[in-house]
Amino acid sequence: MGSQQCDEISLIDCNEKDHANAILELFNDAIVNSTALYDYHPRAPEFMQKWFAAKRAHQCPVIGAVNRQGTLLAFASWGAFRDYPANKYTIEHSVYVRNDCRRQGLAKKLLQELIIRARAADKHVLVGVIDADNSGSIALHEQLGFTYAGTLAQIGFKFGHWLNAAFYQLILDTPAQPHDD
Repeated sequence: MGSQQCDEISLIDCNEKDHANAILELFNDAIVNSTALYDYHPRAPEFMQKWFAAKRAHQCPVIGAVNRQGTLLAFASWGAFRDYPANKYTIEHSVYVRNDCRRQGLAKKLLQELIIRARAADKHVLVGVIDADNSGSIALHEQLGFTYAGTLAQIGFKFGHWLNAAFYQLILDTPAQPHDD
């Protein structure tokens, strides 16, 4: 496809009807070809129904990057970080970019938009859990102000070796008035 198809992108809010198949392709590519997801086997199409239902139920954005033809090239979202009431201001985010569009700024644009939306949603901390060997993702997070918060060593095993998960966090100035309930 080439980098030309990755130019002139627009950010959109994804929906299940129009984007589930493209998002599933991105998930499955990450499963089969990377350590971005610690799954072994590609996910079935039915997975997307539950995934989108959970995003809607918890008001989690699913932001897509599309080219002029409307092709989804990348997406980003967030979900709960430890689903306890006291963690309500903390979210864990994910960004996935189509292989032929990597290193062209799509992940940065999506992550910047997630940060804007997290502030607007009165979130306080964004957490990125990154395979410790993914130097590109680590560099992107550091460039956007995320700080290293620690590594969990050897918590996964894939492609014949142990995987380490590095945690990066961005602390926001929101919410103005946090509360316990």
